[in-house]
Amino acid sequence: MSLTFGDALAKCGLARSDVRLLRHQAKSPSGRTPYLLWRDQRTAFDEYQSVQSDANRAKLAAPFWASFVVPANGGTLFSGLYLAERIGPAASDWVDPLYERPGSELTTSQLDRYRVTPSPLLVSYVGKLWIEWGAGTRSWIQRADNQDKAIVQLTREFREDAFPGYDRFIANVSDVATLPLGWVEALRAARGVYLLTSARTKEQYVGSATGEGGFYARWLNYASDGHGGNIGLKSADPSDYQIAILECAGSAASYEQVLFLESLWKRKLQSREMGLNRN
Repeated sequence: MSLTFGDALAKCGLARSDVRLLRHQAKSPSGRTPYLLWRDQRTAFDEYQSVQSDANRAKLAAPFWASFVVPANGGTLFSGLYLAERIGPAASDWVDPLYERPGSELTTSQLDRYRVTPSPLLVSYVGKLWIEWGAGTRSWIQRADNQDKAIVQLTREFREDAFPGYDRFIANVSDVATLPLGWVEALRAARGVYLLTSARTKEQYVGSATGEGGFYARWLNYASDGHGGNIGLKSADPSDYQIAILECAGSAASYEQVLFLESLWKRKLQSREMGLNRN
């Protein structure tokens, strides 16, 4: 029989009925997720989960919350055990750290403020323990005594997926600003030719990264304004383009050589005739 999260709770002396399981899986328009808050801004993550809709008050009524987050590549990762106590209504000007907007603009429900304190119990499992949440992903609050989740992986340390390599890299423009730091470093260090494609509009665009900051800096322009200054993309319907790297330029390649590679790929893919390139 496989180990369960309930076994971990019992090992540290907690009654399962005293624990609620919270699986945080939202995504703001800017691409921010609870997982990224937890990974990069732990204080903001704690603030995010400390304010909840009063519609969930009964479901959240327990001494302990076991929080889980969902990385971009999926799975359910244990992010901490917390002592939780409702202390009253949230301030009327409270700003949601995930959406970076006042909570009053995000819901018509009243908002409760909780005192959420990290517990030392199970701290050695934080960022290392993965569970199988099951099919009911919309039920993001569950009782630990009713839902005993199987532990599917326990690692020695927290780690994110390694950079897949330039030839295997695929991501959406909306994900660029939230890529793992190791991926960002690799993309900053490389220049070359890339392809944008839209699954919605069935259009493609070939571009090049030639300046400081490499691919990463170029793609951040698209993430900020949707077109990066390109006429063809400005005239197209807005889309969350998928990015893939067509060719990396050598470290000694000149600006002109990178542009030559870009022009060659435009000819190969006919992106002027059947795409969004205008030159």
